[in-house]
Amino acid sequence: MSLQPEKPRYRPYTGAAAGWGALRSVASVWLDSKQPLKNIRALLKTNQNGGFDCPGCAWGDSPDDGAVKFCENGAKAVNWEATRRRVDAAFFARHSVTQLREQSDYWLEYQGRLTEPMRYDRVSDHYLPIGWDEAFALIAEHLNALEKPDQAEFYTSGRTSNEAAFLYQLFVRAYGSNNFPDCSNMCHEASGVALGESIGVGKGSVTFGDFALADAIFVLGQNPGTNHPRMLEPLREAVARGAQVVCFNPLKERGLERFQHPQHALEMLANGSAPLNTAFFRPALGGDMAAIRGIAKLLLFWEREAQAKGNPSVFDHAFIEQHTRGIDSYLATLDATRWETIEELSGLGLAELEQAARIFRDAERVIICWAMGITQHRHSVATIQEITNLQLLRGNLGKPGAGLCPVRGHSNVQGDRTMGINERPPAALLDALEKHFGFAVPRQSGHNVVETIAAMLDGRSKVFIGLGGNFAQATPDSRRTHQALHNCALTVQISTKLNRSHLTTGRDALILPCLGRTDIDHQPSGPQAVTVEDSFSMIHASYGQLEPISPLMRSEPAIIAGIAQATLGASPVDWHALVLDYARIRQLIAEIIPGFSDFEEHIRQPGGFHLDNPAAGRRWKTASGRANFITNPLPADLFGEALRDGARQPDLILQTLRSHDQYNTTIYGLDDRYRGVKGQRRVIFANIDDIRRLGHEPGQKVDIESLWNDGVARRVEGFTLLAFDIPTGQAAAYYPETNPLVPLTSVGIGSHTPTSKAVAIRLHAAKPSPVIA
Repeated sequence: MSLQPEKPRYRPYTGAAAGWGALRSVASVWLDSKQPLKNIRALLKTNQNGGFDCPGCAWGDSPDDGAVKFCENGAKAVNWEATRRRVDAAFFARHSVTQLREQSDYWLEYQGRLTEPMRYDRVSDHYLPIGWDEAFALIAEHLNALEKPDQAEFYTSGRTSNEAAFLYQLFVRAYGSNNFPDCSNMCHEASGVALGESIGVGKGSVTFGDFALADAIFVLGQNPGTNHPRMLEPLREAVARGAQVVCFNPLKERGLERFQHPQHALEMLANGSAPLNTAFFRPALGGDMAAIRGIAKLLLFWEREAQAKGNPSVFDHAFIEQHTRGIDSYLATLDATRWETIEELSGLGLAELEQAARIFRDAERVIICWAMGITQHRHSVATIQEITNLQLLRGNLGKPGAGLCPVRGHSNVQGDRTMGINERPPAALLDALEKHFGFAVPRQSGHNVVETIAAMLDGRSKVFIGLGGNFAQATPDSRRTHQALHNCALTVQISTKLNRSHLTTGRDALILPCLGRTDIDHQPSGPQAVTVEDSFSMIHASYGQLEPISPLMRSEPAIIAGIAQATLGASPVDWHALVLDYARIRQLIAEIIPGFSDFEEHIRQPGGFHLDNPAAGRRWKTASGRANFITNPLPADLFGEALRDGARQPDLILQTLRSHDQYNTTIYGLDDRYRGVKGQRRVIFANIDDIRRLGHEPGQKVDIESLWNDGVARRVEGFTLLAFDIPTGQAAAYYPETNPLVPLTSVGIGSHTPTSKAVAIRLHAAKPSPVIA
């Protein structure tokens, strides 16, 4: 890996997912860490008992002992964090903030770990060192000077541990606010909303072990080869034992096609590979809801046919009668939905839908998984409820090998929500906090990410504190988001590495360097463990393995405690005393959060413990006391309503996505191996027929304009057109480069999640660069 990328080129990739390509990529990152021997020892402790939880994705771990439990992207995440490169006072003395803004996101993070607290000096345009106590006092001064607590915003990244998240929400609520914008607002918020209404809990119902028991696994709107590579192994094993793996994705992603296992020596030596699916369907962007309705409509047809002929039922009537309500309304909607509408909206023909429906019908136990391709649309909540309805028809909830599986992104994004990072908290949590700590908790709803940006734009919010993440780049409508941060009186970034958010400052700004997942967290009582929750509701301990590269770095719990103590004093708890030993924090969690009794004892178990999921036990925490068939209308038009601009029609509909050398906004390199891209990121994938229809040629530079009728111009420039195997009418490009095109007010109904998978765009020939004589 190097800051000098390969010469840009594009050549379709012919290899399998993982395999030799993954090993070469991992070796490059490992050697570039500047401490390869230490890091290889750390890697072998990744996701192991007594080791640390991977700072990458939230996919769960195999219970098998001794197995290597990290993937290519996990290895990249570990080596990227565990580097000897330092961003210290000397670095900031060499570089002004204005100069740093000219650098790429890749360059910024490549510089290394933040090592000491810094304060932005507007006069010199440089960050200067500041002491920890002085930094905490500055934050307290700003917070206590606000007219009301809701003028501050408290962002949380999914990397944050349970202990830090619990302290953070306790501090902010004691301060008087529920303003908790977090990364869930931009990814799986729709899953939480939809599942909460349908089955009473906003989490998936399956465990890792269920994948070995499923007769069919449906993977919707997800690219596990890049985003959750450890998921490839159970998919491969499912195909090998005869289960059906059915993929719905507009792009023919290599990580959904075939897999070469790096730990299988014979397969590697023979350069073989194994299939990852038994059927692959390519719906229209946003067409998954109509596709699922088509499957359900076919099941209803076959159910009536079975009744007429006296054959076994297709539906699980015993389950439906005992555990659900609302089926009559849903079946009436299936009857009323026209096949022409289903085919038009789904982008799939009747024969394809029938093939998928037969696989679903013939499987006794089905798991349905999904990710951002489902959740980042205007009708995402309705789509997930349609998925849930389909599973309810066959009783595919609460039995081994079956269930619902939203595959979360960042490693503890689910745990943060469990700990109370929620702008719309449940009353039970607030009641428990009030009873235990004796202060009046705020009851009004707080701000999500989109509401936070709007509040900072119009001056209602004046302080922004980011607990991890890269808010400036992760969010939609980048130009407006950056302006919102600049409007603040104070911005605080609690971070491991330099990123764009540190350069998008308020009038006053702080960088507070924190420990990462790989770092040993030394406290007076000894090295500390933190805990995380994966996509399967497994809670397990994480112990850092490497000595921090600077004594001036602090843990996230210690930083939160320092801010809280400076702002509130020792109220409602002695904050400093809590971080002397994190067992004290876990004791509070055990007393407040359901399911965490005997917390300290449970995390000593190898693999941790499973947090009870009522829906998995067929206990429905809904208002009706049952699982609900929720009937939603299909969207009248996938994009017309969201576009709201009748005067101009789009050339294409764009989805933003990651490259393979990327995790969220962290860019590990400028290649995208599985898509054949080398040395570049400002590219846009489109069908060759669309490229020529629009008067362009592959390889041509274009500017991209997004359409949204709010009077705001949104445009990114200098993107290379790449001909790709993508359905006509669609396009794809990497974020964060294309986040400026996502309108702030284009959000999901009921979720407020930005619609990053459905952006109406027009292409323009790029303006030629000026010639300098």
